[in-house]
Amino acid sequence: MVETPVLHVEKLTTRFRLGKQLVRVVDDVSFSLAQGQTLALVGESGCGKTVTALSLLRILPQIAEKPTGKVIYRGENLLELSERGLRQLRGGKIAMIFQDPSSALNPVYTVGDQLDEVAALHLGLTGEAAYVRALSALKEVGISSPE
Repeated sequence: MVETPVLHVEKLTTRFRLGKQLVRVVDDVSFSLAQGQTLALVGESGCGKTVTALSLLRILPQIAEKPTGKVIYRGENLLELSERGLRQLRGGKIAMIFQDPSSALNPVYTVGDQLDEVAALHLGLTGEAAYVRALSALKEVGISSPE
């Protein structure tokens, strides 16, 4: 029996508007990922690894056109989802760990406050429940005294 992939990407193409030109920064990328499988995007700096990942979740800079092709996650084409539908997936079902740590957390707020916000947005938790979930997440990654 052939297993249905969790993620299937077919002919993904993303173009950036640079002045009067349209430049293909992701060109016809295809791959499938099964449950429990690991996939690595490997290449030189500037070859499109990050833009490929950003294209999957449609979190591209303003100079990007909407990606074309198919990004099928558990049977649903993410390129056809509404913004609201995408927001429900991002952080709850799908997440991306960015390579630049300075862009991941806001130094003005505590890590706990930022985790509380994620719990509220993606898990519907508030107050004490969000706080408990944030502490649990910090303990899961080895922070022994997150309080």
